[in-house]
Amino acid sequence: MSVDMWEAVPRVIEGFEADPDVRAIVLTGAGEKAFVSGADISQFESQRSSAEAVQRYEEIGDAATARLYNCDKPVIAMIRGYCLGGGLGIANVCDLRIAAEDARFGIPAAKMGLGYRPGSMQRLVDLVGPAGAREIMITARQYSAAEAKAMGLVHHVVPAAELESFTRRYCEDIAANAPLTQRAAKRIIREVVASPRYDAEKCRAWVRECFESEDYKEGRKAFMEKRKPVFRGR
Repeated sequence: MSVDMWEAVPRVIEGFEADPDVRAIVLTGAGEKAFVSGADISQFESQRSSAEAVQRYEEIGDAATARLYNCDKPVIAMIRGYCLGGGLGIANVCDLRIAAEDARFGIPAAKMGLGYRPGSMQRLVDLVGPAGAREIMITARQYSAAEAKAMGLVHHVVPAAELESFTRRYCEDIAANAPLTQRAAKRIIREVVASPRYDAEKCRAWVRECFESEDYKEGRKAFMEKRKPVFRGR
C-alpha cells in the first residue's frame, strides 16, 4: 500500500456507499500473489523517517481503515496470497473475510522495528483477543489460512480456484437481504463495541427506521405470499 492508495480508500468507499445499486463491497488484491503484502517499504525513507512524516502517515492510514470500518454497507475482504501488515489491518476492519487456502497472514512489524498504531491493534484484539494479538505481534511470524481461521481472523477458507465464485455467491445472498437492517445492525454493533455505555436511544432509532421502512412491509408481504422479498433500501 502506497500513500496514494491509502488516501484513495475513503474516496472510493464514499462513491460505493452513495450508489444505491451497490449492496456489498468486495476488496481484493490485483493478481494472485497478494491481498496486500504490506506497506510500500520503498516509501519509508521519504514518508516515515521523521516524527512529522510518521504522524502524517499514521493519520492517513487511520482515516482509510476508519472509513472502511464505518461504512454502512457490508464490506468483504476476498483474500488470496499474502495478507500482511497493513493488509491484515485492512482485512480486519472488513465485516467478513474469505480466504483462499494459499493465503498467508501476519504482521511483521517486529522484523522492521516499526510501531503498530493503536486503532489497528484494537481491531486485532477484537478478533483474536489479547493473547492471540500478543503472539502475532511478538513473533512476527506468518500463519496459514487454516491457522488464521482457527484464531478467528477469517470466516471462511476455500480452495483458491473457488474463491471468486464462493465470494460472488456470498455477495448475492447478502444483496438479497434488507439494506436498512444491515445498516442498522452494523451501526449498533459499532456502538456497543465502542463502549459498554452505548447510546441506547440512538440504537433504538436505527431499529425504528427498519420497522418504519417500505422494506419491512415488503418482507412481511413476501413471507405471507411465500416468495422472495425484493428490498429497495427504503
